[in-house]
Amino acid sequence: MLDLDRLPLSRKQLRSIGRATARINLWHGSVRSGKTVASLLAFVIAVAKASPSGLIIICGRSLQTIERNCLEPLQDAALFGPLARHVQHTRGATTATILGRTVHLIGAADTRAEGRLRGLTAQLAYCDEATLLPEGFFVQLLARLSVPGARVYATTNPDSPRHWLKTGYLDRAHELNLRAWHFRLADNPSLSPAYVADLAAEFVGLWRRRMIDGAWVVAEGAIYDMWDEPHHVVTELPDMRRHWAGVDYGTTNPFAALLLGEGVDDRLYVVAEWRHDSRARHRSMTDAQYSQAVRAWLDGLGIAPEWTFIDPSAASFSTQLWQDGYPGLARASNDVADGIRSVSSLLAAGRLLVHESCEGLLGELPGYSWDPKATARGEDAPLKVDDHSVDALRYVIHSTAHEWRHQLTATPKGGENVAA
Repeated sequence: MLDLDRLPLSRKQLRSIGRATARINLWHGSVRSGKTVASLLAFVIAVAKASPSGLIIICGRSLQTIERNCLEPLQDAALFGPLARHVQHTRGATTATILGRTVHLIGAADTRAEGRLRGLTAQLAYCDEATLLPEGFFVQLLARLSVPGARVYATTNPDSPRHWLKTGYLDRAHELNLRAWHFRLADNPSLSPAYVADLAAEFVGLWRRRMIDGAWVVAEGAIYDMWDEPHHVVTELPDMRRHWAGVDYGTTNPFAALLLGEGVDDRLYVVAEWRHDSRARHRSMTDAQYSQAVRAWLDGLGIAPEWTFIDPSAASFSTQLWQDGYPGLARASNDVADGIRSVSSLLAAGRLLVHESCEGLLGELPGYSWDPKATARGEDAPLKVDDHSVDALRYVIHSTAHEWRHQLTATPKGGENVAA
């Protein structure tokens, strides 16, 4: 059923599978480096040998990520051969069957998930993207692995060197019953050079060092350190194929709306900006007034965005726009780290330019920085200062990523990448 010699595995993957006999077994490193396949195979081998006592658990950020990152790959015959037929799962169900054994699926999005483990006795656990799990949940999981010979198999991309998984476990491997394997992109020989080049283009700065180089490095200094005003600011705009808008809502804080356009040259442009700072103008505005102002701004430009992505916390403003008949409303994607990475990748590739009229955004971009206090806690978070237009930019860029990501590695029409 499971013949490792018939699977396209690297020596590093095979070594890690054969030696994954510690209480804590951790695969970490760059994306697409082969660590997930190796860790899943080691886990399945353990399932095949497991005793009848004790539960078997797969944990992840959510049930959906468990399905996407663990169960769907295990059901892929191209990756796992005949084993794929012995993995059954109904989408949305909280259990799966692997080699005839019931496996419980537990999503752990926040510290409340710790309660789902209380009272359990487990013999095997698999953790998908362990750095995304709450520390308390992981501690509780280890406490529940109380059957003799119990093990946890975990995989993750690197995070801050001060992350609890790094300081509490990886750095203490010599003290613990723990084995860890570090994987780099080069450890997956099945990847084509073209794919590796495309992948590398999607990660810049902090994320390149973590996701491509597989390094546990700290976030420090300017977030958009690739920002170069002479290269990224334009005085003229090309014709646009389509437009989207992003809104960061504020009452006492500034309200910022940005219009993003896709140029005929295959670049993205921040075409225009509307801001209202109630403190500077000594005048607050209601949701109805904001709605009227944004609609008047767009009417004045003669542009109707395909979609407008609204600050997820601005429920009352979204309701006001809907009542006013504003079309194409959508809740913005608010994953801060991924949103910053999306903006960074476009700026680094020279695919995102800003018109000189967007004074609020141009004023915020150079000073947008990582919060050193969050960094000291092992977290990546921006300083919540002068971030209203950059938040609007993050909303509209990341919410439309599926529309433009394929263009990252293409050469824009009319020449080379301007930021090169």
